[in-house]
Amino acid sequence: MKNSVFLALASALFGFNGAALNFDSGSYSSAVRLPIQRRHVQDPVRRDALRRRAPVSQTLDNEQTLYFANISLGTPAQNLRLHIDTGSSDLWCNSPSSVICQYRGLGLCSVAGTYSANDSSSYEYVSSNFNISYEDGSGASGDYATDTVRIGNEELTGLQFGIGYVSTSQEGVLGIGYTSNEVQVNYNNGRPYSNLPQLMVDRGTIQSNSYSLWLDDLESSTGSILFGGVDTDKFHGNLQTLPIQQVFNQFSEFIITLSGLSVSGGGSSIRAQTFSDSLPTPVLLDSGSSLTYLPNVLVDDIYSALSVQYSSKDQLAIVDCTLQDQNATLDFAFTSINISVPMSEMVIQPQTISDASELAVTGRNATGVRKSRSSFGTGESACLFGILPNSGETSVLGDTWLRSAYVVYDLENNEISLAQTNFNATTSHVVAIGTGDNSVPDASAVPSPIQATVTQAGGARISGPTSTGSSESTSESSSGADMSVMPLPTHVGAAVGLAAVAVAFLFA
Repeated sequence: MKNSVFLALASALFGFNGAALNFDSGSYSSAVRLPIQRRHVQDPVRRDALRRRAPVSQTLDNEQTLYFANISLGTPAQNLRLHIDTGSSDLWCNSPSSVICQYRGLGLCSVAGTYSANDSSSYEYVSSNFNISYEDGSGASGDYATDTVRIGNEELTGLQFGIGYVSTSQEGVLGIGYTSNEVQVNYNNGRPYSNLPQLMVDRGTIQSNSYSLWLDDLESSTGSILFGGVDTDKFHGNLQTLPIQQVFNQFSEFIITLSGLSVSGGGSSIRAQTFSDSLPTPVLLDSGSSLTYLPNVLVDDIYSALSVQYSSKDQLAIVDCTLQDQNATLDFAFTSINISVPMSEMVIQPQTISDASELAVTGRNATGVRKSRSSFGTGESACLFGILPNSGETSVLGDTWLRSAYVVYDLENNEISLAQTNFNATTSHVVAIGTGDNSVPDASAVPSPIQATVTQAGGARISGPTSTGSSESTSESSSGADMSVMPLPTHVGAAVGLAAVAVAFLFA
């Protein structure tokens, strides 16, 4: 998007208007809707590959989405837009003095916002041990602190979070995974703290550490994450529940088993086929991954069935854009659960780069997609296909799959509940998730669930520092301790476009 779009939309980023939801629960009498935005990422292939330590030679610039929530921290409130990530567990935000925010005076953090410890009377220093990296070595380092957080109409005191005094991303992150996956635990061998979902339980805001995710379809501007409840109008049929599988004898990531995969022709020219190579296989549900990654042999079968062309050099999967109009689906089986993904959700249109900050930071030519990648030799339009080989790593079901599923993450009982999403639902009926076993409404356990052996972590983004150097001096770091300096990658200036999405929290 052009900078004018940045400026036009920035004024609407930090609204906190509440809206009542239709819900059904004993003692629960209200729900608050928190606005978030959907961000268009120009280059999901490069972005995902960096997160997964995969090399990328050349890229396809295209439109893809990430999901953001508006919150505020501090007293008085400092407004922030944070990327919602089920694959990490820490909330962190940039300091206005961070390297990325000061870079060449481009104002890269002006849309997402920053947090100044010096400007908050409720700020309290915890430690200088915050250091999060996202597999490629990018990330943030600085202090852990506590302060007051405001979400919709709710206010919670004493939330622990990270302040990025050194950072390689202009966007902060709202990690909502297991507390066992926090930086303080993995990197510092410390005790877990109550991150945002757990703090909401501790303070009685919601009954259970659980939330449901509804992203709606690729073309929609709406979606929701609902903490402490499910919206029964957002899915078809009943929810079915699977156990989350442990990684190295602990629950730290949202891994379940994909047991089957097939393509249904649905009356189109595509022949129905069932695939069995590399199945069953463990898969990570990750809202922070734009695309889906499956075992190489299985992906080869899919490509053959759908006439997808793959470039190992560029690590791109290209398909005729007309595939998105085919009435066919990819059907993912999880024992007895079936989630059907329409071709329209797997075929992504190319998008050009036109944002000035992208050009300045990355040095890319702003002319957009190379002609050789926008069409085949026969003249047919070429699009990106939303599944790539995992190259031996744990498989990931990212946003190209998640949009077709309604997913309930029950951290309390270590379970995932799934149902087919109801695209473009216009009504809402929220039911609270209670406590104890079988607390997810309209959910039944899958009998004798298939469970593949988990042999490696699913790519948790927490790791120790990968690069060190001279620390950045800042008046806001109360400890004055040295901090690891992360390398500045070329993808930090991705152009941003916004569309309204909603995130809802169910309150007592």
